[in-house]
Amino acid sequence: MEHGRCSVKVIHSQRDTKMQDILSMLNALHRPRLLMRAARIGAEDYRRTVHLPRLLGYGSLPRHGAALIRLIDLENALETQRTEADAGYSLMRHVDVLIAIVAEARVLRAMQHPVAVAS
Repeated sequence: MEHGRCSVKVIHSQRDTKMQDILSMLNALHRPRLLMRAARIGAEDYRRTVHLPRLLGYGSLPRHGAALIRLIDLENALETQRTEADAGYSLMRHVDVLIAIVAEARVLRAMQHPVAVAS
């Protein structure tokens, strides 16, 4: 029985480390103030079941961490298009991806630091 508990702690610890890595990646993300302001405002109306399939493709929804990694990859490609003045760049898509990143990060942070509910 002790062995089962030990391995659960290790898995839990690995998950926490992965979340920290993802959150560190997000903290290193620096984008124009107006883009991020639009993303924070848009995140208030974010609905995972509606927005994520449109951005990541339809099918089963990935977990928050996996979704964030895919969204970060998408956003990096969009940022490259933006900074290189690529004709195919879509500001609306970039804001949509940033909205999803902000909202998913909020959920991930909330899962990392659960709030105790008084009974």
